Amino acid sequence: MNIRGIIVDDEPNNVENLQAIIGTYCPEVEVLATAFNVADGIAAIKDHQPDLVFLDIQMPGASGFDLLRAFTAVNFEVIFITAFDQYGIQAIKFSALDYLLKPINITEFKQAIDKAKEKIVAKKRNHNIDNLLDYIKTGQREVPKIALPTLTEIIYVKVDTIIRCEADNNYTAFYLNTGEQIVVCKTLKEFAELLAPHGFLRTHQSHLVNKQFVKSYLKEDGGMLLLTNQNKIPISRQNKDKIRDELNKSL
Repeated sequence: MNIRGIIVDDEPNNVENLQAIIGTYCPEVEVLATAFNVADGIAAIKDHQPDLVFLDIQMPGASGFDLLRAFTAVNFEVIFITAFDQYGIQAIKFSALDYLLKPINITEFKQAIDKAKEKIVAKKRNHNIDNLLDYIKTGQREVPKIALPTLTEIIYVKVDTIIRCEADNNYTAFYLNTGEQIVVCKTLKEFAELLAPHGFLRTHQSHLVNKQFVKSYLKEDGGMLLLTNQNKIPISRQNKDKIRDELNKSL
């Protein structure tokens, strides 16, 4: 299967390097055009109607996110390529999109291409991009949504509806305030990092709790949290002081 691609990056050396990687490891990707700024990138996308865009986040004058905002409907897949931009990476992870850090790791690059192929073949509307733009647009003014990829679909939920998360090997179960349970094919560690800025506490190796749903701190069994849904969540010995400090900050 041939994939029609465009590269948008303000650094000519990065563009050349990416073209070389594509030619060597993913020859099925045909680079239709390259652009060194957002305006030229928008024009190239409109002219060529690509399947896939390799998009830098930080460019002079405008960002990769600004490029996406220029389209009413995003009908192409996106692989972000970035050097740092922690906010950008957090937003992308929330939206379950692929990103590559510079310098590019070949194994991760090929995996990202394989995922893009699957999406292109399925011809699904890219709700992930929509979620990303919503996340960036609302910032801290509204509660963001997080993308939860299950075996059959990607479900978008507001982070303030998540009561807790529980690890089960390489899977994570999300318990929502609606009573719904969603099992996701990712580890708890990744979600703990994403959700920490939104008031989630890692009480235990297997448990992550939204502190807005904590009803009380129980002294039984070395320390537990009683949640508003009456679930009791254990606290590991090493986390006990940290959890009490975090809960006291909320008072």
